Amino acid sequence: MELTLLLEYGWVLIILICLEGLLSADNALVLAIMSKHLPKEQQKKAINIGLLLAFIFRIGAIFIISYLFHVWQVQAVGAAYLIFISLKHLLKKDHGENDKKGKSYRMTVAQIALADIAFAVDSILAAVALVLALPDTPMGNIGGMDGAKFIVILLGAIAGLIVIRFAAGYFVKVLTERPSLETAAMLLVGWVGVKLLMHTLAHPAVHIISHEFVEGPIWNTIFWSVMLLIALGGWFLSKGKTEKNDEAN
Repeated sequence: MELTLLLEYGWVLIILICLEGLLSADNALVLAIMSKHLPKEQQKKAINIGLLLAFIFRIGAIFIISYLFHVWQVQAVGAAYLIFISLKHLLKKDHGENDKKGKSYRMTVAQIALADIAFAVDSILAAVALVLALPDTPMGNIGGMDGAKFIVILLGAIAGLIVIRFAAGYFVKVLTERPSLETAAMLLVGWVGVKLLMHTLAHPAVHIISHEFVEGPIWNTIFWSVMLLIALGGWFLSKGKTEKNDEAN
């Protein structure tokens, strides 16, 4: 591969790793919230299974990406599901605590799997959109696309999984130490659902919203600004376990 081509691919790979890191943070947050109610050992198992499923779905999505471009329904279901669980938690007086206690380990893993599918499609579609403009190379085809492009997308997906691995554990720890932060976390889950909904509405087969708008700086600025405001507001308004115990005494 020529030096200029190598540099071009290397630059796109760096951007893609950053992008996958941001997208995977959403995945990690949802994974942490869904597994938080489980006992510690089952919690670890659920997170590990979630990581394995995220890996399988991402790799699978790379191989069938040409087909996924036409299946906007996958993102639509994922968006609806995330918005549903967010509203269900926020509108219930007990904030969904009774539902969590009755929720089995298998049900939790099934819900994680559904969320992982939606995130995998979102992640790989974003990666392909970024890599598609790169020139073809003499490496041949893998999974229906240029071999070098496939490798770049694969490396980006692996980077995203590394972010999920460490971020999910951190989110679980924070939510355990500051239980009242979960309301803000569920708002974030709902907002992530809105993001998936926007991508669904911008899909070529639906085309209710301009794809350029959803991928452009205005929407991305709005999305990340709201994410930051919810996160900061939730953090400063939430109270840790020790603070609650002090007030109770």
